[in-house]
Amino acid sequence: MNALRNKVSLIGRLGVNPEVLKFESGKTLARFTLATNEPIKVNGSWQEQTQWHSITAWGKTAENIQRVLQKGQEIMMEGRLVQQSYETKTGEKKFGTTIELKEFLLLNPTGKSPEIKPTKK
Repeated sequence: MNALRNKVSLIGRLGVNPEVLKFESGKTLARFTLATNEPIKVNGSWQEQTQWHSITAWGKTAENIQRVLQKGQEIMMEGRLVQQSYETKTGEKKFGTTIELKEFLLLNPTGKSPEIKPTKK
């Protein structure tokens, strides 16, 4: 291993349409949630467990997201974990983790599930 890196790769579906903000500085921010699923065994039977991830993207990537992505689409993405903290008006310290998206690939551009045809033997 040549270096330790902060790198996250996910495949999932957008939970909401991306929210895109343009700041006075000229920077663009996109925010959305991504759902990933994995099978887990509970009391002897298999169930799907869904994890929700908060995703952010900046600049050209955010602009591409605004142009291309919408709720329900499946993407493969790569980014990095970002730890955040802030203080509420009452002085309570809050913490959170988001994933800052660097690259994405739209897996199913039509939004429809691919048709799987049986193979002939």
